Amino acid sequence: MKSIFSRNGIYCAVGLTSILLLASTSAQAQMAPNSAQKLSQALKRAHNESVIPVPGTTATTSAALMQSEPGATQIQSQEQTQEVTTKQVAQADIDPGRRTRGGSSYVGVAGNIGLGGGDSALGDGNFAVMSKVGLTRTFSVRPAAIFGDNTAILIPVTYDFSLQQADDPFVEPLPIAPYVGVGAAIKTSDDAQVAFLVTGGVDFPLTQQFTATAAINAGFFDQTDVGLLVGVGYNFGGF
Repeated sequence: MKSIFSRNGIYCAVGLTSILLLASTSAQAQMAPNSAQKLSQALKRAHNESVIPVPGTTATTSAALMQSEPGATQIQSQEQTQEVTTKQVAQADIDPGRRTRGGSSYVGVAGNIGLGGGDSALGDGNFAVMSKVGLTRTFSVRPAAIFGDNTAILIPVTYDFSLQQADDPFVEPLPIAPYVGVGAAIKTSDDAQVAFLVTGGVDFPLTQQFTATAAINAGFFDQTDVGLLVGVGYNFGGF
């Protein structure tokens, strides 16, 4: 009998232990979905709070995004420097026919008064056509043709000045624009010759359509020819 009770006691203990294990496992199984559900809900709330923008607190402009990035200020400064450099280069580009600081480009007629020499038409009194073609703000090319027995073609490149700036604002500036330059003088006779040319003169604006000009030209042929070219040109705005 004692042996039977002893076995029954062992069986009961084993049974109780099994029941407790099953109950614990079932409780854990029930708690796991609840914990996972709570964790999922917390993540959703956190996601919604971070995504929904509040008016006036969320930066949406590219400038704000750039400022928030490391080195964005330096990149923006470099872009501004490149933009300024590009504008400066564009201003320095050659634009034939443009206005210079000395005035508008023009084409016109003139008379040449010989001052010395006489080996070409430059040194004699003759009829001429002349022009100014602006290249940049300060440089121009001023082709001219002086007709005669030995027609001379002048092709100087000039540096244009401006006297429009006055130190005293109450003094009216002189409306003249001096220029100086060098180039080539071509004598188109039987013994054609190309010589070094020096020129200097002034432009005087008459109206918005017309400009008067006077220039002394010296062509260094075998014999130096010097002439004074005086004429009137019609202004134009470019090609």
